[in-house]
Amino acid sequence: MRVLVLNGPNLNLLGTREPEVYGDTTLKDLEQLVVGWGAAMGIEMTLTQSNHEGELVEAIHQADGVDGLIINPGALTHTSRSIGDAISSVGLPAVEVHISNIKQREPWRATSLVAPSCVKTIFGRGTRGYQDALRHLQNRAATPFDTVRYGPHRDNVGDIRRPVDEASGVVVLVHGGLWRQEYERDGTETLAVDLTGHGYVTWNIEYRRGEDGVWPGSAHDVVSAVDFIVREIPGMPVGIVGHSAGGHLGLWAATRREDTVGLVVGLAPITDLSAMAGSGTVGSLEAQGLLDSGAPPTVEPIAGKTLLVHGEEDEIVPVSHSTRLTTGTRVEVVPGMGHFPMLDPNREHWPLVVVGLGKALV
Repeated sequence: MRVLVLNGPNLNLLGTREPEVYGDTTLKDLEQLVVGWGAAMGIEMTLTQSNHEGELVEAIHQADGVDGLIINPGALTHTSRSIGDAISSVGLPAVEVHISNIKQREPWRATSLVAPSCVKTIFGRGTRGYQDALRHLQNRAATPFDTVRYGPHRDNVGDIRRPVDEASGVVVLVHGGLWRQEYERDGTETLAVDLTGHGYVTWNIEYRRGEDGVWPGSAHDVVSAVDFIVREIPGMPVGIVGHSAGGHLGLWAATRREDTVGLVVGLAPITDLSAMAGSGTVGSLEAQGLLDSGAPPTVEPIAGKTLLVHGEEDEIVPVSHSTRLTTGTRVEVVPGMGHFPMLDPNREHWPLVVVGLGKALV
């Protein structure tokens, strides 16, 4: 796979320009990171930076033999129709990336003229957004999917992937991200691709987050998504796999559809909002917001239908969120593992999940 990365105006000043907004990583450092991430994924990278709109358009036009495009248009995001037209004209799958959270800055930054021509926009994740963009392009190429709406809100959508042979069940994937707007379902895409390869229909869902996700909106979305896929593919056993905040939502939704769900898997799940709110660490403000909106302080799993897998070294969601739940629940603590490796199906914890689903969804 070959991917072209284009960085627009003023990104040559990374490292010195507003480090409180963009961080202290220089453009050279960023390019080295991107090349390294690409190499680890088996992706050949070409990188270009320009302060001129026309040069960016020309680079897009000349992207022969390229399988995907990652573009950070800088301030041209909000003024350039020609860049979006160029992307549409060449027909490349393109991911728009912004280091800062453009949704929480000046109002004019929230509008992108480039986004309609892109398959995805990633913002507010720092330089890691480029890595996520690479992974998204790789996952798009790996397994076909259909994006389907399950409800009226703009975030009530999900991606259905179907195995080549007859499916053995349906797995609903619920991403994490501490209910923040900048984290989306691309976080669980790699797991969806892997599980589709294991013979499952996968339903990788989006749900309300940020200001739209105040309790009970996000939780009701997950229940609605489960109900939708049961109607869409009747007669199939159903499992739920949720990571972090998605683990919290998946566990809660399973208690509302206990007769429907054969197994719910929590990967580093948040199970105790009170503990997280009182921790004063990452996620504490979001947890307190959910409690203030009426969310239950804890979620309790379905006995005999719950598998919790947690890294012993998780610094974002402490392992105690899983180990406190022992009655009727299988808890697997993985030595030496942190929070985000749970999203990698090549890591040592993943066979526990695949085997667990295989036994439950029969």
